[in-house]
Amino acid sequence: MSKEIQQDVLHEKKKKLEEYLRGLGSVAVAFSSGVDSTFLLKAAHDVLGRGAIAVTAQAASVPPREIREAEEFCREEGIRLILVKVDQLSIEGFAQNPPERCYICKRGLFTELIRAANEAGFSHVAEGSNMDDMGDYRPGMKAIAELNVKSPLREAGLTKADIRALSEELKLRTWNKPSYACLATRFAYGDRITAEKLDMVDRAEQKLLDLGFRRVRVRVHGNIARIEIDPSEFEQMLQPRIRAAITSFFSELGFLYTSLDLTGYVSGSMNKGLSIDAPSAF
Repeated sequence: MSKEIQQDVLHEKKKKLEEYLRGLGSVAVAFSSGVDSTFLLKAAHDVLGRGAIAVTAQAASVPPREIREAEEFCREEGIRLILVKVDQLSIEGFAQNPPERCYICKRGLFTELIRAANEAGFSHVAEGSNMDDMGDYRPGMKAIAELNVKSPLREAGLTKADIRALSEELKLRTWNKPSYACLATRFAYGDRITAEKLDMVDRAEQKLLDLGFRRVRVRVHGNIARIEIDPSEFEQMLQPRIRAAITSFFSELGFLYTSLDLTGYVSGSMNKGLSIDAPSAF
């Protein structure tokens, strides 16, 4: 397929997205400041103006840096932002961290976001999943469907690559931002989640980001930290100064052992070993 045809297909998808959003009339976008929700919010605001707002969950599994980025984007774009405080650890079943944790969490979080949106006069809530999110083990998608949350990017057939390309055209800073998943995904299923553990992981990952690593995950296995980064950055991590800074800091956080996963970063790596019949969201 030629580059010109690819661009035509891409812009047809964008047009379909805009038509879908226009058909909603008004919408509250569940905004995490990630690649997908940033593009969706920008598109919604371009089409609907004040008919599009952002609703962002402030929860234990969301790093403060993501909230700051959400606030900054909305301030720059002149978009109304509603911050919704959610006591995630009080959601029944979440802290126990079962395989369906994402479903439990998404249902609890989106129930609160929907409530906040309705109070602000918005009957439609939209989220940023795309066509690539239809694979792997994603029980949270079931909660989104049950609550009738709209998924405009999927309705338009947009993939992650499409969204990054269109975001670059719009000069959005997030066009090449690494994908992010909530901090709860860093723990093996069945390991109890606490505020202290979430803070521990957040601080560990922030340290890696501060040292210049771009896409990071710190997976927790008891008192062992398993670091996932791009293989292209292995050499950087193994520099004596960097390695010493990481191991010392992680030790201060409470990790007894710090390891580097030689496979590198893998999305959803904690899902390995689950008995799943098919990679369906449901």
